[in-house]
Amino acid sequence: MGQAEGFDYTERADGSVVITHHGRSATTLRGGRAAEFLAEVDDDPQQVMARWTGNYRRGNERTARQHPRNRG
Repeated sequence: MGQAEGFDYTERADGSVVITHHGRSATTLRGGRAAEFLAEVDDDPQQVMARWTGNYRRGNERTARQHPRNRG
């Protein structure tokens, strides 16, 4: 599986966290979700941010393309 890249995050003064992907805002976390994200982000920041934004590949894209329902 490929590595996630291009993610960055900014912690704001009000406690919210803005996650960006290639300079574009991907999501904003507030309150408890922001605190939970900050506690988890030290492990592998790129993978954690990809998971929190929902922007990651699941490995089944090529298989799904070949499915009869998706052939056009």
